[in-house]
Amino acid sequence: MKSLFKISCILLASIFSHQVALAQEGPIDADRAANTVILDNIGVKNLNIETEMVEERDFESTVFSIGRLEELPENRAVLSSRIAGRVVELNAYIGDAVKKGQVIARVESRQPGSPPPVIDLKAPIDGVVVESHVRLGEPVEPAQELIDISDRTKMWAVAKIPENESDQIVPGTTTRIHIPSLGDDLFEVTMAKYGVEANREAGTIDGIFILENKDGRMKPGMRAEFAIVTSSREDVMAVPRTSVQGDPTKRVVFVKDFDLPNAFVKVPLVLGERNDRYFEVKNGLFPGDEVVTEGAYSLSFAGSGSGISLKEALDMAHGHEHNEDGSELSEADKKAKEAEKSGQDGNVGTPGVVDWFIRAWAIVATILFLIAIQAVLRNRNRTATA
Repeated sequence: MKSLFKISCILLASIFSHQVALAQEGPIDADRAANTVILDNIGVKNLNIETEMVEERDFESTVFSIGRLEELPENRAVLSSRIAGRVVELNAYIGDAVKKGQVIARVESRQPGSPPPVIDLKAPIDGVVVESHVRLGEPVEPAQELIDISDRTKMWAVAKIPENESDQIVPGTTTRIHIPSLGDDLFEVTMAKYGVEANREAGTIDGIFILENKDGRMKPGMRAEFAIVTSSREDVMAVPRTSVQGDPTKRVVFVKDFDLPNAFVKVPLVLGERNDRYFEVKNGLFPGDEVVTEGAYSLSFAGSGSGISLKEALDMAHGHEHNEDGSELSEADKKAKEAEKSGQDGNVGTPGVVDWFIRAWAIVATILFLIAIQAVLRNRNRTATA
């Protein structure tokens, strides 16, 4: 009888601990649920979602400047005639690429002769015809500029550097140059020299950088953006600028959920310094977090209309059913839901709690019944002995 009583007590403790464990699992944090955006595979592809691992890195302080591309002055040449005459042949026009020594035009001399003497005018350098001041049959003089040729295999990138920042920048300073009309490419070069004078009205001084332009895509006048490196710090936690969203008073990033597939949690940040590529993160993230870089702006508008609920995402991730608030669905909850669906119990208010109390009451009643039987047996033994 004692052993039966002990087993009943153990069974009761087991059921109680199981119910406590279920209660501890509880619903997912309300803030996390409200700030989680869940997509399906198609949504991830449509938004072109890309992520990057947060890590500590060398963080560079930069001075931002804008400017334009220009020709190297020494790389421009002029074609002219040594004699007076008229143009009888023209072989190159604006935009044409020419080679050094190529015959560009032929000029018939005014000297008498039958036919009059004709001289060839040859390109003095490799380059592109950028200006033409002559037409076929036009009379020319030795002092006249006929054709301008520019060698654009190298270009100047001229930054308008604020005078108050120029003391941090010297020739040889590393700089990243972005030319918007050429896409997302960055050109990393060092500063060649300063211009010969400052702009008094703008309060700037020209910083001159030399860029390779073998493919000829760079054109004079193109806008250029300069990130001039002034110093660097080691082991700074930083995230790409493209990952940071929100207004200046409340910056956020989307972090890939560690548990749910295609789920992204909006996390507020405390930011520090920024440069042309990264934001310094002072609070809000940990190394190893995976932040959304590409598609972060679109993700901030995705909201809850992505087609997958938190419950559905948890069901798929864990392989079993959950409640609408994300909490685990207990066996009692499952039975109650089945009973509700089949109409066996249409007045189930809180299935998990009711079922728990029924089980507990049954076990307590069983234990009391066993104690009563044990008391009756003891009384019989005493009577028989007397």
